[in-house]
Parts: sequence; structure tokens; C-alpha cells
Amino acid sequence: MRLGGLQKHTLIDYPGHLACTIFTFGCNFRCPYCHNPELVLPSYSEKTESHINITDLYSFLETRKGLLTGVVITGGEPCLQPDLISFCHDIKEMGFKIKLDTNGAFPKVLEHLFKDQLIDYIAMDIKSNLLNYSTAAGKDVDLKAVNKSINLIMEQYDEIGLNYEFRTTCVKPLMNEKIIKDIGEMIKGAEKYILQPCNSSIDVLNPDFFQKQDSFFSKKELFYLKSIAEKYVGKCELR
Repeated sequence: MRLGGLQKHTLIDYPGHLACTIFTFGCNFRCPYCHNPELVLPSYSEKTESHINITDLYSFLETRKGLLTGVVITGGEPCLQPDLISFCHDIKEMGFKIKLDTNGAFPKVLEHLFKDQLIDYIAMDIKSNLLNYSTAAGKDVDLKAVNKSINLIMEQYDEIGLNYEFRTTCVKPLMNEKIIKDIGEMIKGAEKYILQPCNSSIDVLNPDFFQKQDSFFSKKELFYLKSIAEKYVGKCELR
């Protein structure tokens, strides 16, 4: 595992659990609003990767048995890690529940994780509608893979009650009423969908993107997008 950081305690990253958050290096997307550029760009990872190793992480988790109930694995994109499966096995054997954050580009990895019952909660980012997906992600995207991941997650909920959420970061001009409607059709019938604004006060992957235009939605505009999205899903929230 290429580890980029550890947040030792969080009450917000894993609903209903006191958890720690493990950050992994590397991502196949280049979303301009990404708030973890140090985990995405190779130039960052070469400078910062050495400050946490797997042995130290396992030692930390051993000391947190009975204190923490969950572990969040995020990134970057965790499904890029070739040893993610064995890593999750190790964490489960310690007695922790696992929440995975993913962009949904690797459905075969998700299939393996689900088959081995390694994931207790999954959050998948929905970047845009199919027409604009690659623009929002900053890279060419395999749309069939994205749709496959959406379907897999919803099937797991139907079959075993897997907790999940889909979520979209709302940034102009990458998001509008038409795109929200199209996303609603993509995830129609989903249990939970989260809309979240981009945070303007932290470093992002492409700061120039925000200097060229008014990129941030007002609260009123976000509530309007929510009113559209909630027609397609069981529960829609603003985060």
C-alpha cells in the first residue's frame, strides 16, 4: 500500500462510527476541484510518501482496538492499490468495519471486495452526467466501468443491505440543472445521494480553474439542485 497520510480520529467521515481515515496515493482522475492534490500528483507523492508506512499503521490500529469502530480508506483512489484486498482483510481481522471512498472506475476490484464481504460502507463519487464525465474528471473515463460500479453498489444494497452513498461535488460550470437531472437518471432508485459544495478555502488540484470564472454555488442554488435530485433517490442531502 502506498500510504499518504492518517487522520487518527474522525466523527464525520464514517456515519455512525468513531473512525480513523487512511489516505492512499495516486488517482486516475484529475478533477480540477480535487482537495487532495498532494495525493494525486506524482510530484507531491515523491516528496511526502515516506512519512507513514504499513508497519506503523498496523501498530496504530492494534492500539485502537475497542476505541475505534471503523476505518475509512480514501485517496486518491484506493482501488489503484494492488494490495487493497489483502489490506482490507488485515483490517477486518483486527475487528474494524471498513468504509471505502472510490470514484467507481474499477468495478472488478469492487466485485472482489464485495465477494469477500470486506466493505461495510461505500461512498462513490459521481462526477457528472455521461456526456460531460471526462471533462469533470479531467481524464478520459470508461463510462461502462462507472455504470457497472453504480449497479454493483445498488445490487449489494438489495442483496445484503450494504450501506452506501453516491455523492457529487457541485462546481460551476461543471454542474447545472440538466446535469443533475441526468445524474438522477443514472442512479435512479439509489438509497442515498449527497450534494456537496467545493471548499474555496483549501488547496485544490487546479487553482487556475477557479480564477477564470464564478465557480461556487450559493446555498439557494444548492437547495435548488437538491430539489431536482431528490425526485430520483430515496434520500438526498446537502453536506
